[in-house]
Amino acid sequence: MDSFLAPMVDQVRAAVADRAPLRIRGGGSKDFHGLALQGQVLDTRALRGIVSYAPSELVVSVRAGTPLAELEAALAEQGQCLPFEPPHFAHSATDGATVGGMVAAGLSGPSRASVGAVRDYLLGATLLNGRAELLTFGGQVMKNVAGYDVSRLMVGAWGTLGLLTELSLKVLPIAPGEATLRLACNQADALRQLHAWGGEALALNASCWVPDAAGAGQLCVRLRGAVAAVESACRAMGGTRIDPSRAAADWAACRDQTLPWFSARAAHPELALWRLSVPATTPARTWPGAHAQPLVEWHGALRWVQAPESAGTALREAARAAGGSAGIFIAASADKSGASGALDLPSKALEQIHSRLKRSFDPAGVFNPGRMARGW
Repeated sequence: MDSFLAPMVDQVRAAVADRAPLRIRGGGSKDFHGLALQGQVLDTRALRGIVSYAPSELVVSVRAGTPLAELEAALAEQGQCLPFEPPHFAHSATDGATVGGMVAAGLSGPSRASVGAVRDYLLGATLLNGRAELLTFGGQVMKNVAGYDVSRLMVGAWGTLGLLTELSLKVLPIAPGEATLRLACNQADALRQLHAWGGEALALNASCWVPDAAGAGQLCVRLRGAVAAVESACRAMGGTRIDPSRAAADWAACRDQTLPWFSARAAHPELALWRLSVPATTPARTWPGAHAQPLVEWHGALRWVQAPESAGTALREAARAAGGSAGIFIAASADKSGASGALDLPSKALEQIHSRLKRSFDPAGVFNPGRMARGW
């Protein structure tokens, strides 16, 4: 056992013996999300460093406390990347996202609808469970994840099943061609255009429609792929081509929710940020309680809505009627250091499955209690 892991094992054993809650924390960049933050901090940042990296095999193994920015920089040196663009949500140079937090949160950025999510790139994981046992699931090649892929259970579990210590990830080469186009249009026209492009052989990688004060808005689309394919798509799609450096900054702001649309919520403390996952073909509409028009990502499949928590029942019903779901991403009362918004489970059956998994991996209930649901 690594020397920096031994104190964590001891901390877990002591917590289990005392049935004392532990709050798993890396950079703390996502402390705003979830229901509650409880217990003594179990800091993962000592688990730092790239264990192995085989660029020719497109596989990297990295300790969970490694800063996400550090991993991305190492990949970029080899012309590779994490294509799902995990958000950083960093507030300073000292509280940036970690690789373990990336997997535990399971959040993906603007390109998710085109390239897949975090779990699609997780090959294996090592976990310290609630019995202080170190377990390894999966491996470093795709064939090792056949059958029951336990490692991917950890994606989006928010640390409630145990402490992630090491992760193996599939990476991809950076696309040789890239361009961002901007088109002025309202939400309905943006969705119609995205649906039309979806039926064509275009190198469409990401999209973001942002409303403006006049009731219209702007649609930005990013193309990635072979240079010839990107240039051909630019000629076919029209719009204004954005300077690459400016486009990169804008997509990073979209990924990390620092665009003005997100920042405007600070002037309305009664509003929560709601995340609506709906079919991409869902037409433009006014969502219950919405303070303004939504921001639309993932070619229409992700709608961000600013609305009070009192509109929750109506919002959830509207999302279900559209064939999707709605949940609070940032509660009105949340801040950078305190969560207070429940993570919504879409059914009682799924809630029971989650609860049973929790009892299996963490029988004493010490890991991140209350982060996902009350009581576990």
